[in-house]
Amino acid sequence: MMNSIRRTKIISTLGPSTDNENILRKIIRSGVNVLRLNFSHGIAQDHINRVNRIRLIEKELNCSIALIGDLQGPKIRISSFKEKKIFLKNGDNFLLDLNIPKNKGNENSVGINYINLPNEVFHNDILLLDDGKIQLKVIKTNNTKVFTKVIIGGYLSDNKGLNKLGGGLSASALTKKDKEDIKLAAMINVDYLAVSFPRSALDLKKARLLIRKAGSKAKIIAKIERAEAISSDQIMKDIILESDAIMIARGDLGVEIGDHQLIGIQKKLIKMTRKLNRIAITATQMMESMIINPFPTRAEVMDVANSVLDGTDAVMLSAETASGNFPEITIQTMSKICIGAEKLPCVNISKHRLNEKFDNISETISMSAMYSANHLKNVSAVVIILTSNEIALLTSRITSGLPIFYISDSFRKLRLSALYRGVVPIYLDNKLKNKYATNTTIQLLKDKKLLKKNNTIIVIKNNKKYNFPLVNSYKILNVK
Repeated sequence: MMNSIRRTKIISTLGPSTDNENILRKIIRSGVNVLRLNFSHGIAQDHINRVNRIRLIEKELNCSIALIGDLQGPKIRISSFKEKKIFLKNGDNFLLDLNIPKNKGNENSVGINYINLPNEVFHNDILLLDDGKIQLKVIKTNNTKVFTKVIIGGYLSDNKGLNKLGGGLSASALTKKDKEDIKLAAMINVDYLAVSFPRSALDLKKARLLIRKAGSKAKIIAKIERAEAISSDQIMKDIILESDAIMIARGDLGVEIGDHQLIGIQKKLIKMTRKLNRIAITATQMMESMIINPFPTRAEVMDVANSVLDGTDAVMLSAETASGNFPEITIQTMSKICIGAEKLPCVNISKHRLNEKFDNISETISMSAMYSANHLKNVSAVVIILTSNEIALLTSRITSGLPIFYISDSFRKLRLSALYRGVVPIYLDNKLKNKYATNTTIQLLKDKKLLKKNNTIIVIKNNKKYNFPLVNSYKILNVK
Protein backbone atom coordinates (compact mmCIF):
# COMPACT_ATOMS: atom_id res chain seq x y z
CA MET A 1 0.00 0.00 0.00
CA MET A 2 2.76 2.48 1.00
CA ASN A 3 4.52 2.17 -2.34
CA SER A 4 1.35 3.15 -4.20
CA ILE A 5 0.74 6.40 -2.29
CA ARG A 6 1.08 9.22 -4.77
CA ARG A 7 3.02 12.20 -3.43
CA THR A 8 2.39 14.72 -6.23
CA LYS A 9 -1.07 16.26 -5.86
CA ILE A 10 -3.69 16.48 -8.61
CA ILE A 11 -5.92 19.54 -9.10
CA SER A 12 -9.07 19.06 -11.15
CA THR A 13 -11.12 21.93 -12.59
CA LEU A 14 -14.88 21.73 -12.16
CA GLY A 15 -17.32 22.34 -14.99
CA PRO A 16 -20.21 20.80 -16.94
CA SER A 17 -18.45 17.41 -17.15
CA THR A 18 -18.23 17.13 -13.35
CA ASP A 19 -21.64 18.56 -12.43
CA ASN A 20 -23.18 15.09 -12.31
CA GLU A 21 -22.87 13.95 -8.69
CA ASN A 22 -21.84 10.42 -9.71
CA ILE A 23 -19.01 11.77 -11.89
CA LEU A 24 -17.88 14.10 -9.08
CA ARG A 25 -17.80 11.20 -6.63
CA LYS A 26 -15.85 9.09 -9.13
CA ILE A 27 -13.16 11.72 -9.72
CA ILE A 28 -12.71 12.21 -5.96
CA ARG A 29 -12.42 8.43 -5.55
CA SER A 30 -9.90 8.42 -8.42
CA GLY A 31 -7.51 10.46 -6.32
CA VAL A 32 -8.18 14.17 -6.82
CA ASN A 33 -6.71 16.21 -3.96
CA VAL A 34 -7.86 19.70 -4.90
CA LEU A 35 -10.86 20.99 -6.87
CA ARG A 36 -10.72 24.28 -8.78
CA LEU A 37 -13.66 26.63 -9.24
CA ASN A 38 -12.98 28.73 -12.34
CA PHE A 39 -14.74 32.07 -11.79
CA SER A 40 -14.23 32.90 -15.48
CA HIS A 41 -17.19 30.63 -16.23
CA GLY A 42 -20.63 30.19 -14.75
CA ILE A 43 -22.66 32.24 -12.28
CA ALA A 44 -22.37 32.40 -8.50
CA GLN A 45 -25.09 29.80 -7.93
CA ASP A 46 -23.21 27.28 -10.09
CA HIS A 47 -20.21 27.52 -7.78
CA ILE A 48 -22.35 27.41 -4.62
CA ASN A 49 -24.07 24.23 -5.84
CA ARG A 50 -20.72 22.61 -6.66
CA VAL A 51 -19.26 23.39 -3.26
CA ASN A 52 -22.31 21.98 -1.48
CA ARG A 53 -21.99 18.72 -3.44
CA ILE A 54 -18.24 18.52 -2.79
CA ARG A 55 -18.57 18.91 0.96
CA LEU A 56 -21.27 16.22 1.15
CA ILE A 57 -19.15 13.76 -0.83
CA GLU A 58 -16.04 14.69 1.18
CA LYS A 59 -17.89 13.78 4.38
CA GLU A 60 -19.28 10.59 2.84
CA LEU A 61 -15.82 9.42 1.70
CA ASN A 62 -14.00 10.65 4.82
CA CYS A 63 -11.37 12.56 2.86
CA SER A 64 -9.96 16.09 2.74
CA ILE A 65 -10.47 18.09 -0.46
CA ALA A 66 -9.07 21.60 -0.84
CA LEU A 67 -10.96 24.18 -2.89
CA ILE A 68 -9.33 26.80 -5.12
CA GLY A 69 -11.33 29.81 -6.24
CA ASP A 70 -9.67 31.08 -9.43
CA LEU A 71 -10.26 34.76 -10.27
CA GLN A 72 -10.70 35.67 -13.94
CA GLY A 73 -8.42 38.69 -13.79
CA PRO A 74 -7.97 41.28 -16.55
CA LYS A 75 -8.21 38.91 -19.50
CA ILE A 76 -8.01 41.15 -22.57
CA ARG A 77 -10.29 39.91 -25.32
CA ILE A 78 -11.57 40.88 -28.72
CA SER A 79 -15.34 41.26 -29.05
CA SER A 80 -17.67 39.15 -31.23
CA PHE A 81 -18.26 38.84 -34.96
CA LYS A 82 -21.46 39.12 -36.96
CA GLU A 83 -20.77 35.68 -38.47
CA LYS A 84 -19.21 34.24 -35.25
CA LYS A 85 -16.01 33.31 -37.09
CA ILE A 86 -13.83 34.94 -39.75
CA PHE A 87 -10.69 34.03 -41.67
CA LEU A 88 -7.66 36.35 -41.69
CA LYS A 89 -5.09 36.06 -44.48
CA ASN A 90 -1.41 36.93 -44.16
CA GLY A 91 -0.90 40.55 -45.21
CA ASP A 92 -4.50 41.60 -44.53
CA ASN A 93 -5.15 44.87 -42.71
CA PHE A 94 -7.14 44.36 -39.51
CA LEU A 95 -8.53 46.99 -37.15
CA LEU A 96 -9.04 46.69 -33.38
CA ASP A 97 -11.59 49.38 -32.52
CA LEU A 98 -13.01 50.32 -29.11
CA ASN A 99 -16.15 51.72 -30.77
CA ILE A 100 -17.27 48.56 -32.61
CA PRO A 101 -20.15 46.97 -30.64
CA LYS A 102 -20.68 43.28 -29.93
CA ASN A 103 -21.65 41.04 -32.85
CA LYS A 104 -20.55 43.66 -35.39
CA GLY A 105 -17.03 42.42 -36.12
CA ASN A 106 -16.06 41.24 -39.60
CA GLU A 107 -12.96 40.26 -41.61
CA ASN A 108 -11.77 43.89 -41.52
CA SER A 109 -12.31 44.90 -37.88
CA VAL A 110 -13.54 43.88 -34.43
CA GLY A 111 -14.18 45.46 -31.04
CA ILE A 112 -11.85 45.17 -28.03
CA ASN A 113 -12.62 45.20 -24.28
CA TYR A 114 -9.51 47.04 -23.04
CA ILE A 115 -9.83 50.83 -23.35
CA ASN A 116 -6.13 51.53 -22.77
CA LEU A 117 -4.92 49.29 -25.61
CA PRO A 118 -4.42 52.14 -28.16
CA ASN A 119 -2.22 53.97 -25.63
CA GLU A 120 -0.08 50.97 -24.69
CA VAL A 121 0.95 49.54 -28.05
CA PHE A 122 3.28 51.09 -30.59
CA HIS A 123 4.51 50.73 -34.17
CA ASN A 124 5.89 47.22 -34.85
CA ASP A 125 4.57 45.71 -31.59
CA ILE A 126 3.29 42.14 -32.06
CA LEU A 127 -0.20 41.32 -30.76
CA LEU A 128 -1.12 37.66 -30.23
CA LEU A 129 -4.70 36.42 -30.51
CA ASP A 130 -6.11 33.04 -29.44
CA ASP A 131 -2.97 31.89 -27.57
CA GLY A 132 -0.71 33.09 -30.38
CA LYS A 133 -2.45 31.26 -33.22
CA ILE A 134 -3.10 34.64 -34.89
CA GLN A 135 -0.36 37.31 -34.91
CA LEU A 136 -0.81 40.98 -35.79
CA LYS A 137 1.83 43.71 -36.25
CA VAL A 138 0.84 47.18 -35.08
CA ILE A 139 1.04 49.79 -37.88
CA LYS A 140 -0.32 52.84 -36.04
CA THR A 141 -2.82 53.89 -33.35
CA ASN A 142 -5.11 56.74 -32.39
CA ASN A 143 -7.25 57.33 -29.28
CA THR A 144 -9.67 54.47 -29.97
CA LYS A 145 -8.15 52.36 -32.74
CA VAL A 146 -5.20 50.03 -33.30
CA PHE A 147 -4.38 49.50 -36.99
CA THR A 148 -2.57 46.21 -37.65
CA LYS A 149 -1.34 43.94 -40.42
CA VAL A 150 -1.83 40.17 -40.21
CA ILE A 151 1.53 38.34 -40.13
CA ILE A 152 0.13 34.92 -39.18
CA GLY A 153 -3.47 34.37 -40.20
CA GLY A 154 -6.14 31.75 -39.69
CA TYR A 155 -9.66 31.36 -38.35
CA LEU A 156 -10.65 33.75 -35.55
CA SER A 157 -13.83 33.45 -33.52
CA ASP A 158 -15.63 35.44 -30.80
CA ASN A 159 -14.04 36.65 -27.56
CA LYS A 160 -10.55 35.27 -28.07
CA GLY A 161 -7.80 36.48 -25.74
CA LEU A 162 -5.22 39.08 -26.70
CA ASN A 163 -1.62 39.37 -25.46
CA LYS A 164 1.29 41.60 -26.34
CA LEU A 165 4.52 39.79 -27.14
CA GLY A 166 6.96 40.59 -24.33
CA GLY A 167 4.20 41.89 -22.04
CA GLY A 168 3.73 45.51 -21.07
CA LEU A 169 -0.06 45.92 -20.90
CA SER A 170 -0.94 47.62 -17.62
CA ALA A 171 -4.42 46.22 -16.92
CA SER A 172 -5.04 45.99 -13.16
CA ALA A 173 -4.78 42.48 -11.73
CA LEU A 174 -8.12 42.88 -9.91
CA THR A 175 -11.18 43.83 -11.92
CA LYS A 176 -14.65 44.81 -10.70
CA LYS A 177 -15.80 41.23 -11.36
CA ASP A 178 -12.85 39.86 -9.37
CA LYS A 179 -13.81 41.97 -6.35
CA GLU A 180 -17.32 40.51 -6.44
CA ASP A 181 -15.90 37.00 -6.88
CA ILE A 182 -13.68 37.53 -3.82
CA LYS A 183 -16.87 38.03 -1.79
CA LEU A 184 -18.25 34.82 -3.32
CA ALA A 185 -15.01 32.99 -2.48
CA ALA A 186 -15.33 34.09 1.14
CA MET A 187 -18.98 33.02 1.29
CA ILE A 188 -18.32 29.50 -0.02
CA ASN A 189 -15.19 29.21 2.14
CA VAL A 190 -12.53 28.35 -0.44
CA ASP A 191 -9.18 27.25 0.97
CA TYR A 192 -7.08 29.00 -1.69
CA LEU A 193 -7.72 32.04 -3.88
CA ALA A 194 -5.83 32.25 -7.19
CA VAL A 195 -4.99 35.78 -8.41
CA SER A 196 -4.69 36.01 -12.19
CA PHE A 197 -2.10 38.13 -14.04
CA PRO A 198 -0.28 39.72 -11.06
CA ARG A 199 2.63 41.90 -12.19
CA SER A 200 4.16 42.43 -8.77
CA ALA A 201 3.88 41.59 -5.07
CA LEU A 202 1.66 44.66 -4.64
CA ASP A 203 -1.14 43.02 -6.66
CA LEU A 204 -1.10 40.10 -4.23
CA LYS A 205 -1.11 42.38 -1.17
CA LYS A 206 -4.24 44.07 -2.52
CA ALA A 207 -5.94 40.71 -3.08
CA ARG A 208 -5.04 39.51 0.42
CA LEU A 209 -6.48 42.69 1.96
CA LEU A 210 -9.73 42.25 0.03
CA ILE A 211 -10.12 38.58 0.92
CA ARG A 212 -9.48 39.32 4.61
CA LYS A 213 -11.95 42.22 4.50
CA ALA A 214 -14.51 39.79 3.06
CA GLY A 215 -13.98 37.56 6.12
CA SER A 216 -11.98 34.76 4.53
CA LYS A 217 -8.73 33.13 5.68
CA ALA A 218 -8.01 31.71 2.22
CA LYS A 219 -4.38 31.33 1.20
CA ILE A 220 -3.24 33.26 -1.88
CA ILE A 221 -2.01 31.63 -5.10
CA ALA A 222 -0.11 33.87 -7.54
CA LYS A 223 -0.72 32.80 -11.14
CA ILE A 224 2.49 33.42 -13.05
CA GLU A 225 1.29 34.37 -16.52
CA ARG A 226 2.69 37.82 -17.31
CA ALA A 227 6.13 38.57 -18.70
CA GLU A 228 6.57 41.26 -16.02
CA ALA A 229 6.18 38.65 -13.26
CA ILE A 230 9.34 36.80 -14.35
CA SER A 231 11.36 39.77 -15.61
CA SER A 232 13.96 39.41 -12.82
CA ASP A 233 14.85 37.01 -10.02
CA GLN A 234 14.00 39.67 -7.45
CA ILE A 235 10.51 40.24 -8.83
CA MET A 236 9.91 36.46 -8.88
CA LYS A 237 11.14 36.19 -5.28
CA ASP A 238 8.95 39.08 -4.13
CA ILE A 239 5.86 37.55 -5.76
CA ILE A 240 6.57 34.12 -4.28
CA LEU A 241 7.10 35.53 -0.78
CA GLU A 242 3.91 37.59 -0.94
CA SER A 243 1.90 34.49 -1.90
CA ASP A 244 1.31 31.11 -0.25
CA ALA A 245 1.59 29.23 -3.54
CA ILE A 246 2.29 29.93 -7.18
CA MET A 247 0.69 28.50 -10.30
CA ILE A 248 2.87 28.34 -13.39
CA ALA A 249 0.12 29.16 -15.90
CA ARG A 250 1.97 28.24 -19.05
CA GLY A 251 -0.71 29.36 -21.53
CA ASP A 252 -0.64 33.15 -21.30
CA LEU A 253 2.93 33.13 -19.99
CA GLY A 254 4.11 31.12 -23.00
CA VAL A 255 2.30 33.50 -25.36
CA GLU A 256 3.99 36.55 -23.79
CA ILE A 257 7.56 35.22 -23.47
CA GLY A 258 7.62 32.49 -26.13
CA ASP A 259 7.11 28.79 -25.43
CA HIS A 260 10.83 28.04 -25.74
CA GLN A 261 11.46 30.25 -22.70
CA LEU A 262 9.04 28.26 -20.52
CA ILE A 263 11.46 25.36 -20.04
CA GLY A 264 13.97 27.18 -17.85
CA ILE A 265 11.37 29.43 -16.22
CA GLN A 266 9.30 26.45 -15.01
CA LYS A 267 12.33 24.78 -13.44
CA LYS A 268 13.59 28.02 -11.86
CA LEU A 269 10.18 28.91 -10.41
CA ILE A 270 9.64 25.46 -8.87
CA LYS A 271 13.12 25.40 -7.34
CA MET A 272 12.81 28.96 -5.98
CA THR A 273 9.30 28.34 -4.63
CA ARG A 274 10.28 25.23 -2.69
CA LYS A 275 13.36 26.98 -1.28
CA LEU A 276 11.15 29.82 -0.02
CA ASN A 277 8.73 27.35 1.64
CA ARG A 278 5.84 27.98 -0.73
CA ILE A 279 3.76 25.62 -2.91
CA ALA A 280 4.32 25.16 -6.67
CA ILE A 281 1.55 24.19 -9.10
CA THR A 282 2.22 23.36 -12.76
CA ALA A 283 -0.71 24.01 -15.10
CA THR A 284 -1.97 24.28 -18.68
CA GLN A 285 -2.46 21.62 -21.37
CA MET A 286 -0.92 18.83 -19.31
CA MET A 287 -3.30 16.20 -20.70
CA GLU A 288 -4.98 18.32 -23.39
CA SER A 289 -5.59 15.47 -25.84
CA MET A 290 -7.68 13.67 -23.21
CA ILE A 291 -10.44 16.25 -23.62
CA ILE A 292 -11.59 14.07 -26.53
CA ASN A 293 -9.40 10.92 -26.27
CA PRO A 294 -9.32 8.25 -23.53
CA PHE A 295 -5.51 8.19 -23.53
CA PRO A 296 -2.77 10.87 -23.57
CA THR A 297 0.02 11.45 -26.06
CA ARG A 298 3.45 10.31 -25.00
CA ALA A 299 4.55 13.95 -25.04
CA GLU A 300 1.88 14.69 -22.41
CA VAL A 301 3.05 11.73 -20.34
CA MET A 302 6.57 13.13 -20.39
CA ASP A 303 5.36 16.67 -19.57
CA VAL A 304 3.59 15.48 -16.42
CA ALA A 305 6.52 13.26 -15.45
CA ASN A 306 9.08 16.02 -15.97
CA SER A 307 7.03 18.38 -13.81
CA VAL A 308 7.13 15.77 -11.05
CA LEU A 309 10.90 15.45 -11.49
CA ASP A 310 11.20 19.26 -11.31
CA GLY A 311 9.66 19.05 -7.82
CA THR A 312 6.22 20.53 -8.42
CA ASP A 313 3.75 20.03 -5.58
CA ALA A 314 0.77 19.65 -7.86
CA VAL A 315 -0.19 19.16 -11.49
CA MET A 316 -3.42 20.68 -12.74
CA LEU A 317 -6.15 19.67 -15.15
CA SER A 318 -8.33 22.35 -16.74
CA ALA A 319 -10.66 21.61 -19.68
CA GLU A 320 -9.62 17.93 -19.45
CA THR A 321 -11.99 17.53 -16.48
CA ALA A 322 -14.16 20.67 -16.70
CA SER A 323 -15.53 19.92 -20.16
CA GLY A 324 -13.72 16.79 -21.32
CA ASN A 325 -15.24 13.44 -22.22
CA PHE A 326 -13.16 11.33 -19.81
CA PRO A 327 -12.59 13.17 -16.49
CA GLU A 328 -12.29 10.01 -14.36
CA ILE A 329 -9.92 8.23 -16.76
CA THR A 330 -7.83 11.38 -17.13
CA ILE A 331 -7.27 11.61 -13.37
CA GLN A 332 -6.46 7.90 -13.10
CA THR A 333 -3.96 8.22 -15.96
CA MET A 334 -2.29 11.30 -14.51
CA SER A 335 -2.02 9.55 -11.14
CA LYS A 336 -0.22 6.57 -12.70
CA ILE A 337 2.22 8.89 -14.47
CA CYS A 338 3.02 10.72 -11.23
CA ILE A 339 3.60 7.48 -9.34
CA GLY A 340 5.84 6.24 -12.16
CA ALA A 341 7.96 9.40 -12.06
CA GLU A 342 8.17 9.29 -8.26
CA LYS A 343 9.89 5.90 -8.39
CA LEU A 344 13.06 7.47 -9.81
CA PRO A 345 15.81 7.78 -7.17
CA CYS A 346 16.49 11.44 -7.98
CA VAL A 347 13.13 12.53 -6.54
CA ASN A 348 13.61 10.55 -3.31
CA ILE A 349 17.02 11.85 -2.24
CA SER A 350 17.67 15.37 -1.05
CA LYS A 351 20.61 17.36 0.28
CA HIS A 352 18.28 20.33 0.48
CA ARG A 353 19.43 22.87 3.13
CA LEU A 354 21.97 20.59 4.76
CA ASN A 355 24.43 23.48 5.06
CA GLU A 356 21.94 26.15 6.11
CA LYS A 357 21.10 27.58 9.53
CA PHE A 358 17.56 28.51 10.54
CA ASP A 359 15.95 31.23 12.63
CA ASN A 360 12.65 29.36 12.60
CA ILE A 361 12.37 26.58 15.21
CA SER A 362 9.58 24.80 13.31
CA GLU A 363 11.81 24.65 10.23
CA THR A 364 14.70 23.29 12.29
CA ILE A 365 12.53 20.53 13.78
CA SER A 366 11.09 19.67 10.35
CA MET A 367 14.52 19.55 8.73
CA SER A 368 15.94 17.39 11.52
CA ALA A 369 13.06 14.94 11.42
CA MET A 370 13.17 14.61 7.64
CA TYR A 371 16.95 14.22 7.63
CA SER A 372 16.57 11.34 10.10
CA ALA A 373 13.76 9.82 8.05
CA ASN A 374 15.76 9.99 4.82
CA HIS A 375 19.00 8.62 6.29
CA LEU A 376 17.86 5.99 8.79
CA LYS A 377 17.41 2.54 7.25
CA ASN A 378 13.94 1.00 7.05
CA VAL A 379 11.88 4.06 8.02
CA SER A 380 8.38 3.63 6.59
CA ALA A 381 6.74 7.02 7.19
CA VAL A 382 6.78 10.38 8.92
CA VAL A 383 3.77 10.94 11.19
CA ILE A 384 2.84 14.48 12.29
CA ILE A 385 0.34 14.54 15.16
CA LEU A 386 -1.82 17.51 16.19
CA THR A 387 0.58 20.30 15.23
CA SER A 388 0.16 23.39 13.10
CA ASN A 389 -0.11 22.74 9.39
CA GLU A 390 3.11 24.78 9.06
CA ILE A 391 5.02 21.71 10.24
CA ALA A 392 3.34 19.62 7.54
CA LEU A 393 4.28 22.23 4.94
CA LEU A 394 7.90 22.51 6.07
CA THR A 395 8.47 18.74 6.14
CA SER A 396 7.02 18.54 2.63
CA ARG A 397 9.72 20.98 1.42
CA ILE A 398 12.35 18.26 1.99
CA THR A 399 12.43 15.81 -0.90
CA SER A 400 11.64 12.29 0.30
CA GLY A 401 10.24 9.03 -0.95
CA LEU A 402 8.37 8.58 2.34
CA PRO A 403 4.72 9.44 2.95
CA ILE A 404 4.04 12.16 5.51
CA PHE A 405 0.86 11.41 7.47
CA TYR A 406 -0.55 14.64 8.87
CA ILE A 407 -3.00 13.98 11.71
CA SER A 408 -5.25 16.82 12.81
CA ASP A 409 -8.66 17.57 14.30
CA SER A 410 -8.98 20.68 12.11
CA PHE A 411 -10.76 20.28 8.77
CA ARG A 412 -9.27 23.56 7.55
CA LYS A 413 -5.69 22.49 8.30
CA LEU A 414 -6.25 19.14 6.63
CA ARG A 415 -7.72 20.75 3.51
CA LEU A 416 -4.81 23.17 3.24
CA SER A 417 -2.35 20.29 3.53
CA ALA A 418 -4.10 18.45 0.68
CA LEU A 419 -1.96 20.62 -1.65
CA TYR A 420 1.40 19.78 0.01
CA ARG A 421 3.53 17.29 -1.87
CA GLY A 422 3.88 14.00 -0.02
CA VAL A 423 1.43 14.88 2.77
CA VAL A 424 -1.55 12.61 3.45
CA PRO A 425 -4.16 14.45 5.58
CA ILE A 426 -6.02 12.27 8.12
CA TYR A 427 -8.68 13.36 10.60
CA LEU A 428 -8.39 12.49 14.30
CA ASP A 429 -11.29 13.28 16.62
CA ASN A 430 -10.70 16.14 19.05
CA LYS A 431 -11.63 13.92 22.02
CA LEU A 432 -8.43 11.98 21.52
CA LYS A 433 -6.25 15.09 21.82
CA ASN A 434 -4.35 13.91 24.88
CA LYS A 435 -1.23 12.03 25.94
CA TYR A 436 -2.51 8.88 24.22
CA ALA A 437 -2.77 10.57 20.83
CA THR A 438 0.37 8.85 19.51
CA ASN A 439 -0.92 5.35 20.29
CA THR A 440 -4.36 6.25 18.96
CA THR A 441 -2.84 7.62 15.75
CA ILE A 442 -0.70 4.53 15.17
CA GLN A 443 -3.76 2.30 15.64
CA LEU A 444 -5.74 4.49 13.23
CA LEU A 445 -3.01 4.18 10.58
CA LYS A 446 -2.84 0.42 11.10
CA ASP A 447 -6.61 0.17 10.70
CA LYS A 448 -6.31 2.08 7.41
CA LYS A 449 -3.52 -0.31 6.36
CA LEU A 450 -1.10 2.61 6.08
CA LEU A 451 1.19 1.14 8.74
CA LYS A 452 1.85 -2.40 9.87
CA LYS A 453 3.55 -4.10 12.80
CA ASN A 454 7.32 -3.51 13.11
CA ASN A 455 7.33 -0.47 10.82
CA THR A 456 9.79 2.19 11.94
CA ILE A 457 8.32 5.69 11.88
CA ILE A 458 9.40 9.24 12.73
CA VAL A 459 6.79 11.01 14.87
CA ILE A 460 6.56 14.82 15.14
CA LYS A 461 4.23 15.84 17.91
CA ASN A 462 3.15 18.92 19.84
CA ASN A 463 5.07 18.87 23.13
CA LYS A 464 3.27 20.82 25.83
CA LYS A 465 5.80 20.12 28.61
CA TYR A 466 7.70 23.23 27.59
CA ASN A 467 6.71 26.87 27.96
CA PHE A 468 9.08 28.28 25.35
CA PRO A 469 8.81 28.34 21.56
CA LEU A 470 10.02 24.75 21.06
CA VAL A 471 6.54 23.24 21.08
CA ASN A 472 7.23 20.43 18.64
CA SER A 473 9.65 17.56 18.94
CA TYR A 474 10.23 14.30 17.11
CA LYS A 475 11.13 10.75 18.02
CA ILE A 476 11.67 7.41 16.35
CA LEU A 477 9.19 4.66 17.11
CA ASN A 478 8.71 1.03 16.23
CA VAL A 479 5.10 0.11 15.49
CA LYS A 480 3.86 -2.59 17.88
